[in-house]
Amino acid sequence: MRKPPDWKVPFAVALNLHDHNTYDGKFHNQRERYTRFKHNLPYHAEAYAHQSDILNPGDYRLNDEFIKTFFNDPSDIFNTYSLVNKGDILVFTYTYGGIRKSKDHLLETILKKHKDIFEFEPKKLWDHYCKGAAGEEFKVYYIDHHQSHATYAFLNSGYKQSDILAIDGIGSKYRTVFFDKDQNLIDLSDKLPIGWLWNHMSNLTGFGTLGASKLMGKVGYGKYSEYYYQTFETIFDGPITEKKQKHFKHINLDNIDDLAFTLQKFTIDKIKEYIYPLKSCDNLCIAGGVAYNGYMNEEFLNHYENVFVPPAVGDEGQAIGAYQHCVYTQTKNKVHKSKTFAGKEYEYEGDEKVDYKEVAQAIADGKIVGWFQGKSESGNRALGNRSILADPRNPDIKNIINGTIKMREDFRPFAPAVLEEHYQEYFDTRLPSPYMSRICKVKSDKVPGITHIDGTARIQTVNKEFNENFYNIINEFYKITGIPMLLNTSFNCQEPIVETPQHAIRTFKKTDLDLLVINDWIIRK
Repeated sequence: MRKPPDWKVPFAVALNLHDHNTYDGKFHNQRERYTRFKHNLPYHAEAYAHQSDILNPGDYRLNDEFIKTFFNDPSDIFNTYSLVNKGDILVFTYTYGGIRKSKDHLLETILKKHKDIFEFEPKKLWDHYCKGAAGEEFKVYYIDHHQSHATYAFLNSGYKQSDILAIDGIGSKYRTVFFDKDQNLIDLSDKLPIGWLWNHMSNLTGFGTLGASKLMGKVGYGKYSEYYYQTFETIFDGPITEKKQKHFKHINLDNIDDLAFTLQKFTIDKIKEYIYPLKSCDNLCIAGGVAYNGYMNEEFLNHYENVFVPPAVGDEGQAIGAYQHCVYTQTKNKVHKSKTFAGKEYEYEGDEKVDYKEVAQAIADGKIVGWFQGKSESGNRALGNRSILADPRNPDIKNIINGTIKMREDFRPFAPAVLEEHYQEYFDTRLPSPYMSRICKVKSDKVPGITHIDGTARIQTVNKEFNENFYNIINEFYKITGIPMLLNTSFNCQEPIVETPQHAIRTFKKTDLDLLVINDWIIRK
């Protein structure tokens, strides 16, 4: 059956410095899951074993490989990834770092007749570049990096209108943008370069430029420091350029905990100063790497009636947002909503069928379980298909998992996955949080295993419609213990989240996990 002449198939590619990904409307290809390098960046060669996730953003090997694979001759029918085999429209977005070395190559090949892309500056959310060069049957569709973030959050929210905050370290033209309910773009890059500041403070304190989530784990241990606050004010004063980094070496690092706490307060204060006055409706959507900041997202509930943060908020979700933007503008405002679980499906057959009640009882008895189900989730949070599950009542569980399974810093907290109908019994927040996107106060002393040192937790609310298998295992634990939640952390050990059954089995064997569940099967040691 031939396609109608006006029907076009988009294939979206996000060329970032890190977290390269593609999307075809069904499969979200997060490259780190297959290369097995976190953020799809090589490690520093000199990194110690326990620092294997200290990444090297100056090493372009994986970036070059990505370009070679996905930016090629569109008419080469023997190339699996050629446009002639993947679609009629190349949907494209990038970061400045992603094209730093490859711009000339792109302009000589697939973007040869599309150099205008690099001058494109949107004024509204739905602005775009879309052209088919003379003699070519396919089109190139381009939007700015921050438009992609914003689109991904907005179209998945279901809101008819919304304010949108797209905020990260750096994209192509911007660092931070705000779209009002009428889709007007407001550039806040110079006023609110919060992602840039977090990245550099993370690097300064030893966690690497992409280690902001680790630095955020330190927030609960610190207290306010006027010295650090004024230091951040000084950094924000004047143009925000990479040249400022050379002055960071003079910052006193006697107390990293206090630096983290003060940086979080500084973040909230600047959000209130620059974002709150722009409010144009009761809904807010947030995306970009800074949207992983759960303290900030919870604060927004004090100013907006509804706040939506999607699962793959960082650069790892860029291809989805770009694809959605193209579908929306090219098919008369049709909304494509992406699936949370958009990875591949894998066949696996074991020797023993799983019994949910037995697994729940094992967790209640102190066992730690690797949990692998169906397709992997988009984003950097395990949301119930690639998880490690444990008893949230155990006050020692954080040290056990950090030390014997995750092999990571001992200060890193863990999240609760709680049945949606019970979350307000344990957590002081007013809306569900299905994607583990907000950090709120814990109201109960019954779950010390998921309670951070500052009395907070980054909660995930789970209902049966969202993930039936995950709901059922939590519910079985609830029946046994009276506690309607499990500790839920990503299924990995010093590498990206496991993608295949083989990855899961390998991690199971090399760590102190007690049981492994793969779909309907259980594996024991």
